[in-house]
Amino acid sequence: EVQLVESGGGLVQAGGSLRLSCAASGFTFDDYAIGWFRQAPGKEREGVSCIRSSDGSTYYADSVKGRFTISSDNAKNTVYLQMNSLKPEDTAVYYCAATAIATLIHPNRPYEYEYWGQGTQVTVSS
Repeated sequence: EVQLVESGGGLVQAGGSLRLSCAASGFTFDDYAIGWFRQAPGKEREGVSCIRSSDGSTYYADSVKGRFTISSDNAKNTVYLQMNSLKPEDTAVYYCAATAIATLIHPNRPYEYEYWGQGTQVTVSS
């Protein structure tokens, strides 16, 4: 059974940092890309970042470049999203998602991902 479990969300003041974790199981980690998405109330789900476990290549949305860093610990089947210089507009539920690297074309598009976690709330106060 495929499982993606997010953790690390919470409440932080603007300018602060959080690190999200996505623990994966039930599939061959090296064959998959892991993406982070977020969804704020009333808004569409937005692709934030993605990493291909096989070679470590990454993608970042323009809105988070220079502030967020995605990384992967293949020994632990876990992907991290380090979020620095957080802004109130970063407030959302953050989801991790997985899809086979061979089929991924657009890392920022939710419909390209097969498996999803339940999400973790990130709230940034001003």
